[in-house]
Amino acid sequence: MRVLQQAVIGFALLVGVLPLAFSQTFPSDAGPFQLETIAEGLEHPWSLAFLPDGSALVTERPGRLRIIQNSSLATKAIHGVPEVAAAGQGGLFDVILHPDFASNNTLFLSYAHDSSEGMTTRVARAVLDNNELKTLKVIFEALPRSNGTRHFGGRMAFDSSGYLYIAVGDRGEKDRAQDTRDDAGGVHRITIDGEPAPGNPGLGSSAIRDTFYTWGNRNIQGMTVHPQTGEIWTHEHGPRGGDEVNILYAGTNYGWPEITYGIGYSGLPITSDTHKEGMAQPLHYWDPSIAPSGMALYSGELFPQWQGDVFVGALKLRKLVRLGTNENDKVIAEEDLLLDLNERIRDVRFGPDGALWLLSDARQGKLYRMAPTQ
Repeated sequence: MRVLQQAVIGFALLVGVLPLAFSQTFPSDAGPFQLETIAEGLEHPWSLAFLPDGSALVTERPGRLRIIQNSSLATKAIHGVPEVAAAGQGGLFDVILHPDFASNNTLFLSYAHDSSEGMTTRVARAVLDNNELKTLKVIFEALPRSNGTRHFGGRMAFDSSGYLYIAVGDRGEKDRAQDTRDDAGGVHRITIDGEPAPGNPGLGSSAIRDTFYTWGNRNIQGMTVHPQTGEIWTHEHGPRGGDEVNILYAGTNYGWPEITYGIGYSGLPITSDTHKEGMAQPLHYWDPSIAPSGMALYSGELFPQWQGDVFVGALKLRKLVRLGTNENDKVIAEEDLLLDLNERIRDVRFGPDGALWLLSDARQGKLYRMAPTQ
């Protein structure tokens, strides 16, 4: 509780009093809300993490980790970020704090890495000491590597037991998502030291990698923890259509590319099947594709009418999507927000101040805060 109180106080300092020129009003089914520009000049920002002191960390895809304090983006990037392969869709991806960050200053970064054997998704652990990352250690590397520059995944989340979930995309080679001896195309669950988490479905099996938690995932770009159930919710890109929202269950095959609601970019079918025995159905899917990125489940008091709703950023269709759900996790409503903003929304986070925070994906990207109009 003390950490939360510190965060709320700190965010009051972070937000500060912004000039009216940096605030816009937008409509919603629940009434108008305000969008405040907190920081700008971020180069293709990808992920946001809130620190206990009220500052915020932002990753930039070219390979920089930035800090925002008192409504200001620090000029110098944090030193000690691992070497990042910023090519195609590759770069620096997610930043996530250790559950005990307030006492150990430990964080985790996911990123694309290149070597003579090709590119892959990596995760490193480090300690944030002032403006520097120290004792950096690579704790996960998806194998085998390949030469493509697509579908790295990279989203991460911690569950209530302190295990780390890592999404790895199919790397643009769809059949890899059904090969459980290949790290691509699934979600891995590990300890903070990089060991397979207890209870993983592949433990003791030669047919399934021991870090796998799920497979048959094309390219997960949103991951969050349900505040009541503790379940891990995700969404992933389909091809042309078929973007999905799912809840992760151990040992579950989510079907890609054996089943899909999308078609190939050529316009030809990938498969005629949308259902198959032993493969999960999505909670929700989009057709046409919205190119989802970032995900938050709202549990604050600033927007009481949005309690329990899911918020998803859209890159291709340049909007924020609100999904209303019922007690059975069924999507019962959908609303498009921020259409007039016309920006690619890369990340969506529920902040400790009860607001929604957004990152726009651009060469001059911005950090926004959504709050009720005063």
